[in-house]
Order: sequence, then C-alpha cells, then structure tokens
Amino acid sequence: MRYLPLAAIALIAAPAVAAPAPSWTIDKTRSQVGFVASMGGQAINGSFKRFDARIAFDPANLPGSSVTAVIDTASATTGDASRDQSLPTPDWFNVKAFPRATFASKAFKNLGGNRYQAAGTLTIRGVARPVVLPFQLVIAGNVAQMRGTLTIDRRWFGVGQGQFASPDSVAANVKINIAIHARKAG
Repeated sequence: MRYLPLAAIALIAAPAVAAPAPSWTIDKTRSQVGFVASMGGQAINGSFKRFDARIAFDPANLPGSSVTAVIDTASATTGDASRDQSLPTPDWFNVKAFPRATFASKAFKNLGGNRYQAAGTLTIRGVARPVVLPFQLVIAGNVAQMRGTLTIDRRWFGVGQGQFASPDSVAANVKINIAIHARKAG
C-alpha cells in the first residue's frame, strides 16, 4: 500500500484560490461618478470631482476580481453655490469627520450580455451597508468601459441631518451613476 505524504494531502484538500485578475487604471478625464437627488420635487444633478479605484477584473476570472473605489466627499458639486457650500457640512457629508466614501467588492456575477453585478459594501459617513451594483461592461483589447447605476436611501448613511432628515423636503432615494473608462495596466 502506498501512502501520500502529508503535504500532498494538504494540497489536495486545500480549496482552490483564484489567480488575481489583471489590474485596470481609470482614465479620470473620461470617467464620472454622479448622483441625482430630488429636493422639493426638483431633480438635483451632481457629481464627485475626485475619486479613484483599484480595479482587478477579468470576465473569465470573476473569483479573482475585485474593486475598491474611494470618493473624496469634499469634491461633491451640483453647480449651485449655496447647495455646494452645504454639502461638506455635518448635515450632509460631514467631510471633516468622513472625508471619503468607499465601495469594495470581491463578489461578481455574470448576468449575460455584458451585464454583471458586484455585491459589496458601500461606506458613507462611517456607515457600511451591503449593496449590489448592476453594471454593463465592454472590453475591447486593453480598454474597458463600464456603466452602472445604483439607487440608495440616503438615510441609511445619515446623509441629511436636522431639517433635512425627513424625506419631505429632500427625497430619500438618491441615484448614483457611474461611468468608468479604464485601460489595462502593464
């Protein structure tokens, strides 16, 4: 009778670990993280001017894929001076205490037809919540274009305090629109 060495048994029993997916670098001049809120029934379109992400993604290697996005909350702008001055305050993003919002995911699902979803954690104002971000992705050679939309309830994260806490003046739901243009690193 032949016995396998203990090390060989350990390798056979060990779960397979996915190889890391290739890294992608965001072209920030062609990418955007925007939001649409509603105040008094009027749509408010805004965006974050500063953001970055560490992206490792391969449609053929979803278990080895990951993303960590970081958004500078002080860079929020709507084009209205009064509103833009209030966004960094404690009532809204409280940028002194919480200068960044993040989204992190290692769980991707192929929905077919260049459609995917990323299940991850969105953290705003120090509050982390699980979310699922559906997105479309087109990769042509070393260039990728991704578009995704996620609707969140701002109250989950404490965005809108004091007189703005109620959805009577500022709607609770906020749509986040993401458009990323990236190039494969290396």
